[in-house]
Amino acid sequence: MAATGLNHVSISASDLEESVRFHEELFGLERIATPNFGFPVQWLRCGELQLHIFERPDQPPQYHHVALTVDDFESVYVRARELGIFDTKSFGAEMYELPDGAVQLYLRDPGGNLIEVDWPDVKALDRARLPEIRKLGDKLPQRGESARATLFLERQRVAAGAAD
Repeated sequence: MAATGLNHVSISASDLEESVRFHEELFGLERIATPNFGFPVQWLRCGELQLHIFERPDQPPQYHHVALTVDDFESVYVRARELGIFDTKSFGAEMYELPDGAVQLYLRDPGGNLIEVDWPDVKALDRARLPEIRKLGDKLPQRGESARATLFLERQRVAAGAAD
């Protein structure tokens, strides 16, 4: 028996409508039919997966997060800067270049949830527009397996195919 894929992620919101609107406007997520659970909840389509937002008074955890790959990283960055929602506390900076050249941006949604925004290739970005990018390797050593890590698993498949 094995899991066959990720279906959805659920996050909390103190104001459901405000959080849903945020995810619609910043990430283009789409509201979809949602069952009645007896408390406010809204399901959103994110590609072939779903994000479920539920209204609860609980505080979100500091490090638990949702990670979204976007089709226009620079636009999300600019909008997040306008909204003043970067998170610099959780991981020490709002944006990191990983050893494989992928980029992670950290921000907080209106419910306080940590959102990681992922982009596969720092070389495709205008670094002049994104001066906050820090190399994770400049902060922490990246050796061995750490230096080979990737958020984008298709890179491993391509590399393995090239080695054959």
